[in-house]
Amino acid sequence: MLDDRRKIGIGLTGLGFLFLLLGVLFFFDKGLIALGNLMFLCGVALTIGPHATVKFFLRKKNLKGTIFFMAGVGLVVWGWAIFGMVVETYGFWLLFAGFVPTALSFLRRIPVFGRILDLPLFKKVLNKIAPAQTLPI
Repeated sequence: MLDDRRKIGIGLTGLGFLFLLLGVLFFFDKGLIALGNLMFLCGVALTIGPHATVKFFLRKKNLKGTIFFMAGVGLVVWGWAIFGMVVETYGFWLLFAGFVPTALSFLRRIPVFGRILDLPLFKKVLNKIAPAQTLPI
């Protein structure tokens, strides 16, 4: 079970993504995007802990992604929302690309998302990214 701190962290991370999406949908509104970035970072810090967050972002293999992500956040705050989001997205991909197969495996176990992801349109692509786990016989 998750403790209350982790539940709040997951909620903040989700709200961060929602605000980022709204910021992009409202023609790259820098206020919404900056708020989404702040909520996302606070959510990650609450979910895995502040020390683990700093350790994750400053790990040698994640340093390039951290630099791009933080530079993108800075560009958004500075007023260059479109260019900042491009730089930030690249940094986000560098940081969290390793979690994509895990996230897809998790989504496959959720009833509604699992059915959608099992459609032939998605299944072929997703099996290349994160092969469906089968039980050994």
